[in-house]
Amino acid sequence: MAVIARILARRLVLLVPLLLGIVLFVFLVMRFSDSDPASAFFQGANPTPRQLHDFRERNGLLDPLPVRYFHFVGDLVRGDMGISVLTRQPVADQVTTALPLTLQLTFLGLAVAVVVSLVLGVTAAIHRDRLADQIIRVVSLTGVAAPGFWLALLMIQYLAVGEGWFPTGGYVNPADSFTGWLRCMTLPALSLSLPVAAQLTRIVRTAVVEELDKDYVRTAIGSGLPPVVVVGRNVLRNALINPLTVLGLRVGYLLGGAVVVETIFSLPGMGKLMIDAVKNGDPAVVQGVVLTTAVGFVVVNLAIDILYLMVNPRLRGAP
Repeated sequence: MAVIARILARRLVLLVPLLLGIVLFVFLVMRFSDSDPASAFFQGANPTPRQLHDFRERNGLLDPLPVRYFHFVGDLVRGDMGISVLTRQPVADQVTTALPLTLQLTFLGLAVAVVVSLVLGVTAAIHRDRLADQIIRVVSLTGVAAPGFWLALLMIQYLAVGEGWFPTGGYVNPADSFTGWLRCMTLPALSLSLPVAAQLTRIVRTAVVEELDKDYVRTAIGSGLPPVVVVGRNVLRNALINPLTVLGLRVGYLLGGAVVVETIFSLPGMGKLMIDAVKNGDPAVVQGVVLTTAVGFVVVNLAIDILYLMVNPRLRGAP
């Protein structure tokens, strides 16, 4: 544990310049975009040039760019993401309200992708070049090619509208009804996770096949250990390194895909908040959502790094 703690501390130190770089990138993109916070604030009010100037002066928009960046970072450290020009509410409050739903959708989709890919990938590897392997490979290839929004529309058409098994959209708080929450989250989670599961299935199959061909596996099976025990205890542990790498990268897809999925299923999460902010010209909210998503991606990849260390102790000697 002490080794893991030291490595984790080093990774956290390296995250500081990375996060500052992300903040700088978002800051520059928003400052050099066509959006004008002053015009957005007075949207539809026909402000005078004097009113626009006073607003910009009062909010530091006329300060030099380095000064504005310094104040921007300071505000973020205090948890201040600015004020929404549309609702006149703190952006941090809106993000805090929308974030739990997006996290639920993302991690539910992540869990589905991991379980499906492990089951199908290991099954295909064990039955290599047989019928089950061929079917799983064709299905996974189809899943890789299928975009998430297309799957979402198909599921709505056939499983929600056609069969009536699930609602077409909306959200139920799990504290009010867990079964209602599960029904309204099933189709969004499936449409978000199946393309990721398809890609991971192919990678898991390849990694497990490579491990099954190694001498230690033949020795273990030859010594009388059941193949299921060998696969579960040794093969998977060594085969999960590559899938974990891809999983860390695909978290970005899940977070980005949530924008589309939440819009299709009318879920009041970060994606819908982002779309509404873009449509209504609310730069502070767009900025807050992008920053929160980027930080979430970095944090999840840090968690993946920790999983590396748990799965493969040899990596604990890595810098």
